[in-house]
Amino acid sequence: QVQLVESGGGLVQPGGSLRLSCAASGIIFSIYTMGWYRQAPGKQRELVAAISSGGSTNYLDSVKGRFTISRDNAKNTGYLQMNSLKPEDTAVYYCNAVYELTGARYWGQGTQVTVSS
Repeated sequence: QVQLVESGGGLVQPGGSLRLSCAASGIIFSIYTMGWYRQAPGKQRELVAAISSGGSTNYLDSVKGRFTISRDNAKNTGYLQMNSLKPEDTAVYYCNAVYELTGARYWGQGTQVTVSS
């Protein structure tokens, strides 16, 4: 059974930092592209950052320079380091893993990030 379990969300003041983790099980994590998506109330889910199996990364323009995606294949875990957080970063953040060759895709349950003073 495939599981992606996010952790690390919470309430933080503007300008603060959080580190999200995504622990994967049931898949060969190293061959999957891993992504972080977010969905704010009343808005569509959007891709925040992604990292390929080879380590290539891409970011949503609004988070470039503030967020960093990384992965530790030995631990089957992906990360999203979020710095200089803004109120508009408030959303539920979801971990996603996709195997490009087959299109197999898995989602975590989401973790709430709230940026507020």
